[in-house]
Parts: sequence; C-alpha cells; structure tokens
Amino acid sequence: MAVTVRQFPCLQDNYGFLVRDEATGRVATVDTPDADAILRDLAESGWDRLDLILNTHWHPDHAGGNARLKEETGCEIVGPQEVTRIAPLDRVLSGGETVMLGETPLQVIATPGHTLGHIAYWSAADGVAFVGDTLFALGCGRLFEGTPEQMWTSLSALAALPPQTRVYCAHEYTASNARFALSVDASPDVAAHADAIFAARERGEPTVPTTIGAELAFNPFLRAPVLVEGAGTPAEAFARVRAAKDAFRG
Repeated sequence: MAVTVRQFPCLQDNYGFLVRDEATGRVATVDTPDADAILRDLAESGWDRLDLILNTHWHPDHAGGNARLKEETGCEIVGPQEVTRIAPLDRVLSGGETVMLGETPLQVIATPGHTLGHIAYWSAADGVAFVGDTLFALGCGRLFEGTPEQMWTSLSALAALPPQTRVYCAHEYTASNARFALSVDASPDVAAHADAIFAARERGEPTVPTTIGAELAFNPFLRAPVLVEGAGTPAEAFARVRAAKDAFRG
C-alpha cells in the first residue's frame, strides 16, 4: 500500500490535500476548502479524477466545496454526521470505523473539541494523518463546540500515534503558534524550533506537514501538564494553556 499526497494553499490560510492510492489510482480530497483550487490541482497533477471527499468537520472552509465537487466529479462524500448541517453525505463516519481509498485503509479517529463531531483520518501503513483543525503545528483548534476535556482526549489520541507519523493539519498557523509557544516556554530547544519556523515562513515555505514526534517535543498544548504546575488534571492544565492562547496578542 502506498499513497501520494499533494498539498496546496487555498483561501486565506487553508491547505488543500489530494491523496492518491497508487495501487488503484483512486483519488480523494481531504475536506473541500476551495472547489476551484481542488479542481485546478487535479488537472495540474494529471490525476484528472476525484473519487472521494473525506470531510473532517462541518465548517464551511472544510465542507463548503462538497456540492460543487459532487456535481463536477460524481465523487462519494464521507464524514461525520455534523457535515449534513451544510451538505449531504453519502456515508456517515464515526470513530473506530475504516474507510477505503482504493486499497488503502484509512482509520477514522474521533477528535471532538473544535467541533463535537470532528474526526481525523490515519493511514498506519503510510504513516500519515489528516487531522483537520484538531492539531496544528505548535497549536490546536479553538474550542468552538467542545470542552477542554474532550479536546485533551482527542489530542492524546493523536499523540499516541507513532512519532514518525506525518501530520497534515489544515491551516498555516505555525508562525503565530510559535510566538505563543515562546511566551510559555522560551527554552533553547523551543527557541531553535521557532527560529526554524520563522525562517521557513520568510522563505515562503510551508510548515505542514509536521510530525507527531515534533509536536510531542515542542507543542505547548500537548506539553501542558509539564508546563503548568499545580493545575490538577492534564485536561485542566490544557484548559489553562488554551485560555492563555485565546487571550494571546503577540
């Protein structure tokens, strides 16, 4: 089993991801932030087909292109039940299920917190995870619908993936996240990691994908129980870091 991933910027700070199963040639898009950009990249790739939409959650910058792409390509659309708030689904997915892209099984991981029904997709064989707005490089999603306890459980599930797992998060937020990370931990290792991120962004380079290993080492949200002394449970420590980030203006 092997997949190829194409990544491209779209909208203000989103990334689009096209995923091709090399054994069968079947192609998926992870979310649909910009239907025009997705169709353009399908043409530029030479893949010229779209078989599957893998939605992570219902927000318009993730499911807003579903209808257009369904009309243009006839693709199947799968995702959590909450996506039906703005677009129909052909199959509703929940954590613990598997969806096939050709011969590649993608495991569905429940990751509520940013929204209540948020899910992620993981190919164990390929070592790739598509995490939507749950985990970012040096960050995590805002809690628009869920609780700190839910988000901490979701982040912990992702953190338990193999450290070499490549993490495809949906936004280029890393420079801002790095500035916040430095405000809560200015250790030399974190500072060096942040400097590398700032330099990459100055060169116009993406900071996505990241890896689970890098996030375990540097992400203040995954490291919250270490960074916040006397906070009680790990979820309570996470809640304090998330609240600090929500108020951060650096």
